[in-house]
Amino acid sequence: MRLLQFNSDGDFSLTEFFEDDIPEYAILSYRWGAEEVTFKDLTDGTSKGKTGYCKIQFCGEQAKRDSLQFFWVDTCCIDKSNAVELQEAINSMFRWYRDATKCYVYLPDVSRPRTDSADGSNKAWESIFRKSEWFTRGWTLQELIAPASVEFYSKEGILLGDKVSLEQIICQITGIPIKAFQGSPLSDFSIAERMA
Repeated sequence: MRLLQFNSDGDFSLTEFFEDDIPEYAILSYRWGAEEVTFKDLTDGTSKGKTGYCKIQFCGEQAKRDSLQFFWVDTCCIDKSNAVELQEAINSMFRWYRDATKCYVYLPDVSRPRTDSADGSNKAWESIFRKSEWFTRGWTLQELIAPASVEFYSKEGILLGDKVSLEQIICQITGIPIKAFQGSPLSDFSIAERMA
């Protein structure tokens, strides 16, 4: 598993870890957009010019605030030009999300004005959150249920809440039972619930 970290010059570097040596890390969940930063972009030093760079920077800065040195972003931590590596990464994805200390969901289509009250009682962003494209992705289920800690952030990098504080809304949007967010084993769900 390759993880990103900030260099002393403020740029990113990749470090490869093997199973027993993987440190605590944050992981980014998001919907792919135009100009995502690839493994090649990062290794060639051409990543800063791409639109997707801001997501990587957000993840790294948030990880640092959470006292995590390392973080993972799929587009640039996986060499997708290597078919074997790509298949191994797809097979490992649930485990990587499950083992992450924090999962940050970055929602570029959700804005939270800084004028919203600090205690979160003014949720003008909630109707936009409900329509976020992130909830239409095929990977959303595993990225919601695998990590113990999932936090949702607006495009400005403002914390909207976590999967516990937003569980009612997320359940309404996705139809995923709340007990799935709370770590209930798959065996607790009927076949119909698993297939829904």
